[in-house]
Amino acid sequence: MTSPADPSQSAFLKAARGEPVPHTPVWFMRQAGRSLPEYLEVRQGVGMLESCMDPGLVTEITLQPVRRYGVDAAIFFSDIVLPLKAVGVDLDIKPGVGPVVANPVRTLADVAAIPDLTPDHVPFIAEAVRDLVAELGGTPLIGFAGAPFTVASYLVEGGPSKEHAKTKAMMFGAPDVWDALMRKIAGISAAYLEVQVHAGASAVQLFDSWAGALAPADYEAFVMPHSARVLTRAGALGVPRIHFGVGTSNLLGLMGEAGADVVGVDWRTPLADAIGRVGDRGVQGNLDPTLVFAPTEVMTARAAEVIEAGRAAKGHIFNLGHGVIPSTDPDQLKRLTEFVQGYETAR
Repeated sequence: MTSPADPSQSAFLKAARGEPVPHTPVWFMRQAGRSLPEYLEVRQGVGMLESCMDPGLVTEITLQPVRRYGVDAAIFFSDIVLPLKAVGVDLDIKPGVGPVVANPVRTLADVAAIPDLTPDHVPFIAEAVRDLVAELGGTPLIGFAGAPFTVASYLVEGGPSKEHAKTKAMMFGAPDVWDALMRKIAGISAAYLEVQVHAGASAVQLFDSWAGALAPADYEAFVMPHSARVLTRAGALGVPRIHFGVGTSNLLGLMGEAGADVVGVDWRTPLADAIGRVGDRGVQGNLDPTLVFAPTEVMTARAAEVIEAGRAAKGHIFNLGHGVIPSTDPDQLKRLTEFVQGYETAR
C-alpha cells in the first residue's frame, strides 16, 4: 500500500494522535527478524550486537519487512541492551539464551560505574536513522528503547530470568541501589530515544517486556516514575509515544499514566477491556501471534474482531499481541497486512 510522501500524514501517525484514519494502520513487533529468509541471509555469521552497530545492516534489516509486507510503519532494528553495550557495559547476546552480563549490578558503586549515554556513544544509530528516513519516504520510523525495569532485570540477574527474584530482592531490600539504577537506565533510554528522534524517527516505543512480573502497587511505587522520566523526555520532542509490556493486563492504566499516547496490549487481554482501562489514549494490538499459524480465514476472522473492537478507542494501531514468532510464514503476515489495510473498503 502506498503511503503519502509526508510521514506525519500517514495512517500510523494519525491513529497515534487519535485522528481519523483511511484504514487501520498495521505493523508487527519483531517484523524485522528471524521469520524472514532475507534477514537470516544478511545476519549469517554476524553477531546480534554487531549487527545492531552496523548502520548499513540496521538500515537493510529495518527496511526488509516494509518492502515485503507494505506495513504502515517501520520499527528501528536494535536490541534492548544495545545502549548498555555502547556505554561500555561488559555484555553479550548469546544465541538461544539472550543478553548475558559479565558483572551483574549489586551496589551503588556498580551503578556509578555505568556511564551516561551521549550521542557520541552511538553515532552509528543516528547514521542508520538518517539513512532509513531517506529510504522510507512517507512511511514513519518508530524509535526503539527498553524500559528501565526490563533493562534493570538483565543487569541485576546477569541474564534472562523467569522469576526476577534478584531484581525484586533489590527493589524491595535495597531501594537506594534500585532507585539509582533505575534513574541511570531511564537517562540512558531517554537519551537513546532522543538520538533516534533528532535523526528523524517519527514516533517511539518503550518496551517493558517484563513489567508483567509486578503487582500494580509495586509497579506504581518502584517502576512507573522511572518509565515516566523516559516518556516525558520523548514527549518533549513532539512525537507519539507507545508503551508496551507483556502480561500487563493489570498495569495498562498505570502504563498509560506513565506518559503513553498509545498503550500496547498483549493477546491475553481482550482489546475492549484494555480500551476501558487506558483512558483517553490509543491502543495497539493485539492478535495472538499464534493465529498466523491457523488457516488464513481463521486468522482474518479474528483480525476482524480486533479491528472492530479497536473502533471504540481514541486511536487503534493493529499489531500482534507480542512479537512475530520466528517460525512464522512471511506469506501469512503479508495476507494479514493486506487484510487489515483493506478492511474498511471490504466491509
